[in-house]
Amino acid sequence: MKDIILKAENISKQYRLGQVGTGTLSHDLNRWWCQLRGKEDPYLKIGETNDRSTKGESDYVWALQDINFEVARGEVLGIIGKNGAGKSTLLKILSKVTAPTTGSIKSRGRIASLLEVGTGFNGEMTGRENIFLNGAILGMTKKEIASKLDEIIAFSGCERYIDTPVKRYSSGMTVRLAFAVAAFLEPEILVIDEVLAVGDAEFQKKAIGKMQDISRGEGRTVVFVSHNMAAVKSLCTRGIVLEHGKVVFEGGIDEAVSYYLSGESEVMNKKVFDEDYNNEVFQLNEISLRSKGQTYEESLSENLPIELHTKFQLRSEQSERYHVTYHLYNEMGEAMFSFSNFQTTNLKTGDNNLICTIPTSFFQPGQYFLSLFIIEDRRQAIFVEKNIISFTVVDGERELGVYMGKEPGYIKPQFEWKNLLKG
Repeated sequence: MKDIILKAENISKQYRLGQVGTGTLSHDLNRWWCQLRGKEDPYLKIGETNDRSTKGESDYVWALQDINFEVARGEVLGIIGKNGAGKSTLLKILSKVTAPTTGSIKSRGRIASLLEVGTGFNGEMTGRENIFLNGAILGMTKKEIASKLDEIIAFSGCERYIDTPVKRYSSGMTVRLAFAVAAFLEPEILVIDEVLAVGDAEFQKKAIGKMQDISRGEGRTVVFVSHNMAAVKSLCTRGIVLEHGKVVFEGGIDEAVSYYLSGESEVMNKKVFDEDYNNEVFQLNEISLRSKGQTYEESLSENLPIELHTKFQLRSEQSERYHVTYHLYNEMGEAMFSFSNFQTTNLKTGDNNLICTIPTSFFQPGQYFLSLFIIEDRRQAIFVEKNIISFTVVDGERELGVYMGKEPGYIKPQFEWKNLLKG
């Protein structure tokens, strides 16, 4: 049986736009009267999904809707999603900074939070005094805090300024000290938002290492939000993807990151385009990938060449002025390389079906993303579409007992080898 230390049950959070609370006395009286009679809050029946890109018709929005999950002791849960997906709202509810509109949070043990730079710090007090203040908030005695004081100061790297008021700290110094306090005062659950991004590369590395020690070595639980997918994958064991305030995926961290990064891109191996992908120079019709000799419905295998088909119509009579370029990204969102038909295959006026063949065993198994550029006169892009299509390469058939685990890296170049000594 899992030792569940944190449980979210039917968590929802509703806000009224532009107002504090419900905004009007009449609304508050309506809520109170319904509560007094044992009836449901009438304003829970209205409200729209929290999609920032649309205007909407209701003043009420659901920042979170029906969130359910459990976290076991020693587990590191990554919560990922786009800006506005509800990640910070969820962490504030977990940290008891704000209350949910519906649902409940059940936890066993102390929760330490690092949500925003300076959260919980008093700017007029010194760094040392803030350490004792935060420890007291966590329910620790002065003696317990004093026993950890030297470790906290050393980890933060703020020893010279520890007796200086925190209001004179830079944001980087503040987050260093805040993280050190949260990590070393031994909470059972550590909740961390994107705030670590404020620190420099050296501190981020130290912080990730400390969180790994906390979870793996000390058996404590971490809930981590970040847009740095490399940090999420190195630290977390399980992931939740939020979209418009709802959980759209929950599972292993590799699968969660892949789901999140696929975003708006087409995860199948074929995408057909409408008139929106159209200007006075060209009309994009279709992009598809298939293993050579197979259809796009079949999986892309590493032991077969992969054909990338780009179908479009070129309307310019000066077709030599244009070429197609793709940028390839791995599942971490890192650019791997670009490739183009320039100096290899000319475009023609009218219909084009450009085929690029990727050699056998070029890619390691995994998920990849393509961004498309139509270039004019080798100088400017007249069309750019990021992550226009994604594809997944699967393991080829291997002899039993040969495979020793996933090879490092993302590509598998086939170099030429010779042995000049024969005997």
